[in-house]
Amino acid sequence: MCGRFAMTVPLSTLIREFGIERTDCDVRPSYNIAPGRDIAAIVHDDGKVLTAFRWGLVPFWTKDPSTGSRMINARAESVAEKPAFRQAFRARRCLIAASGFYEWKKDGREKRPVYIRPKTADLICLAGVYEFWQSADGRRLATCAIITTEANSLIRPVHDRMPVIIRKADHPLWFDRSGPVRGAQMLLTPYPDDELEIYNVSGKVNSPVNDSPECIQREGG
Repeated sequence: MCGRFAMTVPLSTLIREFGIERTDCDVRPSYNIAPGRDIAAIVHDDGKVLTAFRWGLVPFWTKDPSTGSRMINARAESVAEKPAFRQAFRARRCLIAASGFYEWKKDGREKRPVYIRPKTADLICLAGVYEFWQSADGRRLATCAIITTEANSLIRPVHDRMPVIIRKADHPLWFDRSGPVRGAQMLLTPYPDDELEIYNVSGKVNSPVNDSPECIQREGG
């Protein structure tokens, strides 16, 4: 799964790196992003737009918006068929800006956090889907989920799942809604393990209250 990540670069870097043409949100660096937070996402609406979605997808048809707390991830193997995600996958795909993500590995009876990041870049894009929900009184929620796939060989000793990472060259295909979803489905594969690095970090990341550069600092570094 993907239950915590970091996005550590300023807005200007995001705009430059991904060719953002419009921003609808105020993006600030965060080193410990947890479900329920508003997160920076890229959508395609007559160009790339940076907007904010609450992390935890609320299906448009549900009567209870609290279901979003259980839908932070969508599995690559079923995202195109599962009722909660299938319409969003066909029509509302997004990219979640991230610098890296966390997992927890077993160490005896304890679990210790690790940080996974790209070796040669400050930013990656995680595959996501988004949805809009409206209450009876007209209140509107914009929410999203991160798509996961089976872990690559680097991450497998820690966890059997990892978020799908979409390369910049594949962004046009990811956002293409003109044809069948098979093209987008082809991108839902594990990222090459030789392009990522993983290292131990402080237990401070265990609490979302802690949000500082110390969260991503290599333990002992």
